[in-house]
Amino acid sequence: MTPSSTAGARRLVVLGTGGTIAGSSSNAGANLGYTAGTVSVEDLLGGIAAPDGFTLHAEQVAQLDSKDMDTATWQTLHERCQHWLAQEDVAGLVITHGTDTIEETAFFLHSVLSSDKPVVMACAMRPATARMPDGPQNLRDALAVAATPEATGVTVVCAGEIHSALDVRKDHPYRLKAFSSGDSGPIGYVEEESVRQVRAWPRPEGSDQGILPDAEHWPRVEIVLSHAGASGALIDLLVQERESGASKPVAGIVLGATGNASLHRDLEQAAQRARSAGIEVRVAARCQEGRLLPTPDAPFLIMTALSPVKARIALMLELCRG
Repeated sequence: MTPSSTAGARRLVVLGTGGTIAGSSSNAGANLGYTAGTVSVEDLLGGIAAPDGFTLHAEQVAQLDSKDMDTATWQTLHERCQHWLAQEDVAGLVITHGTDTIEETAFFLHSVLSSDKPVVMACAMRPATARMPDGPQNLRDALAVAATPEATGVTVVCAGEIHSALDVRKDHPYRLKAFSSGDSGPIGYVEEESVRQVRAWPRPEGSDQGILPDAEHWPRVEIVLSHAGASGALIDLLVQERESGASKPVAGIVLGATGNASLHRDLEQAAQRARSAGIEVRVAARCQEGRLLPTPDAPFLIMTALSPVKARIALMLELCRG
C-alpha cells in the first residue's frame, strides 16, 4: 500500500502484527468477545491519510493475539525493522500490536535496534468493529509521532500519550487509557496531530545486530514471584529438569521481588541452589512505582529499573550474547 502523494515524499512504514487493534467480532459493535488479529494492516490504514510530506507503506509481519507473542515473531519483526530502517527514504516505522504484551515487544526492540529513526507502536483497547473503536485515532497519533523530526527510539502511543519502551506498562485491563510510565511519566502527548514533548526521547540501545541466534535457540528464562508462603519448589523443579537432560532446560530465572528486592527465605535458598547448578539468577521488582535500590549484601544481581517481564527479556538477550 503506497497512497499517492507529492514526488520525493519520505515514507512511513506500517508493520502489522495483529492484536485488538486488528480485532473483529460477529456481534456488531461489541467491545468484548472479539477475535484479535483478523483485520489486515492495509484495511486498518484505509481512510487514514499520511502526514504531510509522507507516503505510507504497509506490510503484514504477523497476525496474532499478542497474548500469544513468541520469540519467532520477535525475530521476524526485528529483521523487518532492520530492513526498513536501513532504507534512506524511510523516516520511521509504526507497528500495530496487541496491548497484552506490547510493553515486552517494545522493550525487546529497544534493546536490539540501533537506528535513531523512530519506531512507534500503536495499539487499541477496542476491536476494529466496535461501535466506537479507539484504534484509528491511536494509529493516526502514532503516524504523527513517527513523522516528528525530533522523535527517536522505540515508543508506545495510546490514548494520546507517548510512552518510552523502557518505562511503559499496561495498568488497566479495559479502559482506553490503559498505559502509564510510572514515576517517569509520558514522553509527551499527541494533540490534534501535533506532538507536545515534555521529556527526552528514548535512545536506542542495540549494537551488534548479528548476535541473535535463530529463535528456537534463544535461551529459556522463567519468572518466579516471591510472595507470602512462597517455597523453592518451582525453582527446584527447574533445576531437576535441567539436570535430567531436558531438550531446552532453563538457562535463567528472574525473581519478582517484594519491597526493595526482598525475597522469601525459602525462595532465596532455592535460587542459590539454582545458581550453583549453572542457572543465571536476576531480581526485579513486583512494585509498580519507583526503582530498586540495591544493598551491599544483595545475594543476586538486581535489575533496578525493570519489571520482571522486561528483566526476563534483558537476561535472555544477555545469554544470547554470551
